[in-house]
Amino acid sequence: MKRLAVAVSLFLLLSGSLVAQKTVSVTGQDRFEADFPSGGHLRLHIRSGDLRVIGSDEQKIKISYWGKNASEVHDVKVSLRTTGNTGVLHVHGGPRNDFRIEIQIPKASDLFLRMPAGDADVENLVGDKDVELHAGDLTMTVGSPAEYAIADASVLAGDLETGPFGVTKDGLFRSFHHQGSGKYRLHAHVGAGDLTLKQ
Repeated sequence: MKRLAVAVSLFLLLSGSLVAQKTVSVTGQDRFEADFPSGGHLRLHIRSGDLRVIGSDEQKIKISYWGKNASEVHDVKVSLRTTGNTGVLHVHGGPRNDFRIEIQIPKASDLFLRMPAGDADVENLVGDKDVELHAGDLTMTVGSPAEYAIADASVLAGDLETGPFGVTKDGLFRSFHHQGSGKYRLHAHVGAGDLTLKQ
């Protein structure tokens, strides 16, 4: 009887997890929109381009993208998988050059972002931030240093400007590390390019 109870409990737990998971994909559209809760965790895997990630007061993810002309976005694919308050977003396809992407997410979000190359701006977010760019320029508004328990930023080759943290470096293999009394974590890295943190 005890084994049966354990088996039933496990089945219900797994069934609940399966029901809670949802995947939405679109191809060939110039925009994407989906509900997403404030205070969630978002992992963004974005193709190269000019990217802007903005925090908003809506509990939604909204994505718009452009090429030189409308026909160049016909093969752009956006895929979002959500499980509870965790989301994994992928953006693939589109033109090789002159591709711009704007993503609005709830202002209170923990952000994990990876992008191969291009310019990325991250603005108006409150939460953990873990952002890496292989090549290009990364600019992030991060608020006050007092908000962070741990903050680190690094570039392999380029300029490092940490703004509110008061550190400026340039050249090769530049980095900085900060420990404080806040509750958030900040990690930012650029392979080749400039990294700028702003308040």
